[in-house]
Amino acid sequence: MKKKILLIGDDIRMTSGVSTVLREIVIGTSHKYDWVCVGGAVNHPEEGKRLDLSGDTNKHANITDANVILYPTNGYGNPDLIRYLIKAEKPDAMMMMTDPRYYGWLFQIEHEIRKQIPIIYLNIWDNLPYPMYNKSFYESCDTLMAISKQTENINRVVLGKELAAEKIIKYCPHGVNENTFFPITSDNPEYLTLQEFKRQLYGEKEYEFALLYNARNIRRKSTSDLMLAWKLFIDTLPEPKAKKCALVMHTQVKDENGNDLKALSEMLFGNEEKYNIIFSENRYPPSFMNMLYNATDTTALVSSNEGWGLSLTEAMMAGKPIIATVTGGMQDQMRFEDEKGKWIEFTEEFGSNHFGKYRRHGIWAFPVYPSNHSLIGSIPTPYIFDDRVEPKDISEQIGHVYRYKTEHPSAYEMECKAARKWVTSDESMMSAKWMAKNVIEGVDETLDKWKPRPLFELIKVEPLKQPNHFVRHVIAE
Repeated sequence: MKKKILLIGDDIRMTSGVSTVLREIVIGTSHKYDWVCVGGAVNHPEEGKRLDLSGDTNKHANITDANVILYPTNGYGNPDLIRYLIKAEKPDAMMMMTDPRYYGWLFQIEHEIRKQIPIIYLNIWDNLPYPMYNKSFYESCDTLMAISKQTENINRVVLGKELAAEKIIKYCPHGVNENTFFPITSDNPEYLTLQEFKRQLYGEKEYEFALLYNARNIRRKSTSDLMLAWKLFIDTLPEPKAKKCALVMHTQVKDENGNDLKALSEMLFGNEEKYNIIFSENRYPPSFMNMLYNATDTTALVSSNEGWGLSLTEAMMAGKPIIATVTGGMQDQMRFEDEKGKWIEFTEEFGSNHFGKYRRHGIWAFPVYPSNHSLIGSIPTPYIFDDRVEPKDISEQIGHVYRYKTEHPSAYEMECKAARKWVTSDESMMSAKWMAKNVIEGVDETLDKWKPRPLFELIKVEPLKQPNHFVRHVIAE
């Protein structure tokens, strides 16, 4: 009999990064586990329903015995819903994903839950300094599946050696379906569809070079800086060449958490045709997102904080080079090498490469190193680095990709092939198949080793002692 997992996160039918990843996990492991999914959304229109997604999962997974139930809800649920689901659905384990601040209510009842089932946290943290304010969250879990190498190191350092030894901590990077995202050539059946997609996207114009931004219009994504960098890049070109370039902004034009990009565009570019800004707000299914990546030449994500950056992984799967800030999980996808030519590992003393210690990387990557590291914070997250990049540095990397594409096409093709080859490799583990494999290994190990928490604990109340676990924060290099 298959084990049953209670999964908490975004509604797996939706298009957010969390939805996309969790959907691939459910599809890729439904032969092994049954799933009960708490599908979160803002003001979910189907809250209170119980939906059976087994039939659709069978089709996507090419199996016959999937058992996937969805409970749509506002937010990510509440204690009463979780208590009900544990009693009614009888899961063998609980898994959740996204920022721990959304799960404060869940961690408050962790002892109650872990008397019955283990808690598995598919977790990520964007940046240093080490978030000691997350320690209680990590302590509340039996298993920490870390999405990025940086997060895995953060989990271990924040917990300290003694507590970390009691947990299962495993690197489990995001994975993208290589059969959904792939390079479309003239030999593919999708080629004619791609040409029609380009006509709808670009109208009657044909471009020699197109840059794609595919992410939310929110402040930390630095969309305004990317648009300014585009202006700086275009201004370096003769007008005839500039007119053959386009920036595709696949995002919300207006977002209360970001900017009014239309107004920004009018200020930066006026009515000059040579800048060619194309806004795309359509919510495409995955197959058409693959068309979007194939219709452009490179994808840029210059966030000041970024846990992973799924659009980069999708672009690489489609065989495209990437431009990205050296921060967070985006570092993994650029494959920085150490002195021995090995993919870098993080330690307590070396918690991030955002200071630029290592400069060798995959040929598909065009990194933008932060020009400054502003220390920002809020009450729930008192400190975190904001890794800001200079628009002129972004512009220079856009120019490098442009010159490869237009002047050295054979070198550009090598970059494209290298991106696809590495992201599908066993080393990167960034395919959906590898992500499913890593999740299965983590869940099975958890179920094998898990021991229920005692019914109650006696804690002696005494004066606070000097903490024996002190982290030397990596502030500067």
